Amino acid sequence: MSQLTVLSAGPGVTVQDAGRPGHLATGLSRGGAADPLALAEGAALLSQPPDTAAIEMAAMGGTFRADRDLRIALTGAPMQATVDGERLAWNASHLLEAGKTLALGGVTQGAYGYLHIGGGIATEPVLGSRATHLAAGLGAALRKGDTLPLGQDRGGETGMMLDVADRVSGGTVRVVPSMQTDRFAPADLQRFEDTPFTRDPRGNRMGVKMQFEGDPFAAQDQLVILSEIIVPGDIQATGDGAPFVLLSECQTTGGYPRIATVIPADLPRIAQAGPGATIRFAFVSREQALAAHRAHAAHLAKLPRAPRPRIRNPHDIPDLLSYQLIGGVTAGDET
Repeated sequence: MSQLTVLSAGPGVTVQDAGRPGHLATGLSRGGAADPLALAEGAALLSQPPDTAAIEMAAMGGTFRADRDLRIALTGAPMQATVDGERLAWNASHLLEAGKTLALGGVTQGAYGYLHIGGGIATEPVLGSRATHLAAGLGAALRKGDTLPLGQDRGGETGMMLDVADRVSGGTVRVVPSMQTDRFAPADLQRFEDTPFTRDPRGNRMGVKMQFEGDPFAAQDQLVILSEIIVPGDIQATGDGAPFVLLSECQTTGGYPRIATVIPADLPRIAQAGPGATIRFAFVSREQALAAHRAHAAHLAKLPRAPRPRIRNPHDIPDLLSYQLIGGVTAGDET
């Protein structure tokens, strides 16, 4: 079986797939990719199933080398990417030749970048998933010297790219009322929508704290709220009154009041918001949330047909003069 060798890795480099649904009753959240849309985009670029395991890189990537030629794709938060010093385009697929070094540096925007391999990462599944779940102790972050087994690649094109809407620069995030929304004063709910938030840089796969200026957000009788089930997207008003948005590796129960819940289609925008990116929350109706869910599902269904051939920038072609750029030229007077 072919392998990918980790020559170096940042502190938050893990194997991720779509996670482990169905285990909340036993205290295990789903986990999986912090940005599931990036996972699906990479799969589309390589024409493979959308839950194929890939490498997730939080803020900083690493260097990698394969023992055979590989098709790879890069999605999510853009990073500085090179193969033996030659730059690679993001949201695109490439050929990584055996023995060459793929180097992925820090993010230039956003939070989570993804490296996809043709055939996927073929580590042994645990509870039906290959996803690393650090909070639950399932798997571990990748380190220098690790080798990852690779699945069989069915083959396909490289040099493909995707046109991807910006979700790494913040923006408006749609929310619906949650279990304790009615315990917050109407004026505080309006202030919640009017306030510009930024992501605390200390966020992780469990969730992110939102920074803001102004009075804390507090619910009526919040100290007597019993712990109950919580899920990714829930926004808890923590002890200091700062909203905390739960992500894929969150715990399964909690007692902080929830001011709102981010709709699933917009949760990647929270996960990918880089430091300083402005987030605003907007309440929508149940009908609007369901319409957004249907539109998101339709977008995912179209992704496999969305990649298109990439037109290379001449500045990225070191041997440009060796290419025949014009052919079939005549003097114009042939009969």
